[in-house]
Amino acid sequence: MAIDVETKDCTSLSDGELADLGDICTDGPARFDIGLLSKQREEWVLVTQAHDGGAVAGFSFCTLERIGGTPSVLIGLASVKRSPRRRDVLAAMMGDQLHRAVLAFPDEDVLIGTRLIDPSGFEAFRVFTELHDIVPRPGHKATGEERAWGRRLAKRFGVDTDYRDREFVARGEGVAPCVLDYEADATADPDVAQFFGEVDVSRGDSLVAFGWAMAEDLAALE
Repeated sequence: MAIDVETKDCTSLSDGELADLGDICTDGPARFDIGLLSKQREEWVLVTQAHDGGAVAGFSFCTLERIGGTPSVLIGLASVKRSPRRRDVLAAMMGDQLHRAVLAFPDEDVLIGTRLIDPSGFEAFRVFTELHDIVPRPGHKATGEERAWGRRLAKRFGVDTDYRDREFVARGEGVAPCVLDYEADATADPDVAQFFGEVDVSRGDSLVAFGWAMAEDLAALE
């Protein structure tokens, strides 16, 4: 059975739908509650929902915008239900958002940015199509421009007050961070896991991560 995906304006998200989104967050470590979800409806432009067998299996609040002129897809608070089909659900949501990116930004490379609390979240950068120049990544020392992109994203996500641009880590304030919450099937690569050594989930810390969808790869989605 195929995963059904719908993306719509957050303003059309009903209270009942919010409750359904909240129901799938109960198994994850991200501590999303209905109050936090309700706030996202006001702060984001779009919400993508994935249904498996008619039931909500995943969602993400997101937006397509230009940051300093650069086409970007920003993924805010997102969660995928812990089920055997969770990778398919994540792939379907990412595919929908990348398809929207090519329609909004034809013939342009697009930055995909989000926040994470564990290595599993990096799966979003390769589950549908492999993103390029992912930051941070093992064996790579971030350039000054890449650190600058981290700062821009931290500012856009509203977590730049205590952000460490060499580690790409935003210090929390004791509340749940609005991250992409996902659990991968496989054990995390130790080299990737080390990026989260300074991430204190109980404090609300998060890792700012991004990659690039190249114009030629996006063109195949038209």
